[in-house]
Amino acid sequence: MDGGGSPPPPIPASLKGARQPCPRRSADRSGEAPLAQAEQRSGYGGRRFVRMLPALMIVAGTVFDLSTPPRYTAAPMFTAAPLIAAPFFSWRATLLTGITAVCGVVGLHLYKGTMDEPTAYTELFTVITVSALALVINRVIQRSSERLASARVIAETAQRAVLPTPAERIGGLRIAARYEAALADAFIGGDLFAVQDTPHGVRLVVGDVRGKGLGAVEAVAVAIGAFREAAEQETTLEGVTGRLERALLREAQRRETLDAVEAFTTAVLAEIPRGTGVVRLVNRGHPEPLLLRPDGGLDVLEPTEPALPLGMAELGVWPDRAEEYPLPPGTTLLLYTDGLSEARDAKGRFYDPAERLAGRVFPGPGELLDELLDDVRRHTGGGATDDMALLAVARPPDAPGPPGDRRRWRSLGGPRPPR
Repeated sequence: MDGGGSPPPPIPASLKGARQPCPRRSADRSGEAPLAQAEQRSGYGGRRFVRMLPALMIVAGTVFDLSTPPRYTAAPMFTAAPLIAAPFFSWRATLLTGITAVCGVVGLHLYKGTMDEPTAYTELFTVITVSALALVINRVIQRSSERLASARVIAETAQRAVLPTPAERIGGLRIAARYEAALADAFIGGDLFAVQDTPHGVRLVVGDVRGKGLGAVEAVAVAIGAFREAAEQETTLEGVTGRLERALLREAQRRETLDAVEAFTTAVLAEIPRGTGVVRLVNRGHPEPLLLRPDGGLDVLEPTEPALPLGMAELGVWPDRAEEYPLPPGTTLLLYTDGLSEARDAKGRFYDPAERLAGRVFPGPGELLDELLDDVRRHTGGGATDDMALLAVARPPDAPGPPGDRRRWRSLGGPRPPR
C-alpha cells in the first residue's frame, strides 16, 4: 500500500494480544506498597516457622519416645531434623543439628536401658547416615545459591544497562516507571520503556516485543538504543518512529528463525514539547494511553486511525501521523503494556485500567503506579501471566501552561471518556 492517503489496513484479529504469556519483578522498588509489605510479612512468618522446625522435630521425638512403650520409636523424627535443616541453615548449623539428633537417640536408649538391643544400633546408624547426607545436600545447595546470587547480580546489571529506571524529574516533568515480570526472579523480558530529554522536548516510548527469552531481550536492547539515538537527532516524532521501524526490521532479518518472520513490536511514542502544554502521540498497535486529570477525570487517548505494530511494513506502509492532546497542569499521562490490560481474575475477566482509575486522584506518578500494581495483584489473586511495563508522566500543578489551553482542548475535541 502506498502513502497517498489510502486508509491503512485493519489490524488482523490474530495480532491482538499475540504476545505469548511469557516473571515478577519490579524495575523500581522504591517505597514498597502496602500489599507487598503484607506479602513480605507473611513470607517472613513462614520462613521463621521452617527455621524452628528441626528443633521442634527433635523435641517432639524426645517427648514421643518418653511417653510411649519401648516398641514404638521416634527415630523418623530425629532423622528428619538434619534433612530439614540442610536447605535452610549453614553447614555448621546442619552439623550441630545432626549431632543433636544423634545425641538424642543415644540418650533416650541409655535412659530406657535399651542401648544393647539391635534396634538401637539400627536407629543410631540411620540417623548418622542421614545426617551425613544432609551435610552433603547442604554443601550442594550452598554452592547453587552462590551461583544463583551471581546470576542475579549479572541480571540486575543487565537490566540497568538495557532498561534503566528514568530519573524522577526530567524536563520539568515528574516521572515514574515500574517493570513487573511474570515469572519469579526474572528481571527483564520483552516489554520496554525509555524517557529521553531532547532539544525537541521530553520524548518517551513504551513497547512490547512479541515473543520471549533472549530473542525478545535482544530486540528490546535494539529498540531502546534506536529510540535514544533517534530521539536526539530526529526533529519530528514521526521521524523517530521511522527509525525504530527500520532498526527492528534489521534486527528481525538478522535472526534466521521463525520468530524473525513473525517478529513485531507494539509501541506508543510520546513527545511533550517545552512550554506548549500538549503531548503528541504515535500509536503503533499498542494499548491506548490514559490521561488522568487532577479532578479525577480520565480520558483514553485512542488514535484516530489504527496502525500496524512496528516491524510489519511488508503488510502495509503509510505515513505516521502524530496526534496532539492537551496536557494541562496537574494531569498525568499513563502508558502501559498489555500485561496490565490482559491480566485476568479467577473468572477470566480482564483488568480494565480505565475503569479502575476513573474518579481517583493520586499524589504523584509513583503512588499511581504502586497502587495500580497492588490493584492488579488483587484482581489476579497474586499471579501474573505476562510482563508489565508501566510509565507515568505527571505535569506539576504549578507548571505554567500556554494561554488558551482550555480553548485548545475544545478545539481538538478532547479524547474520548473511558468505555
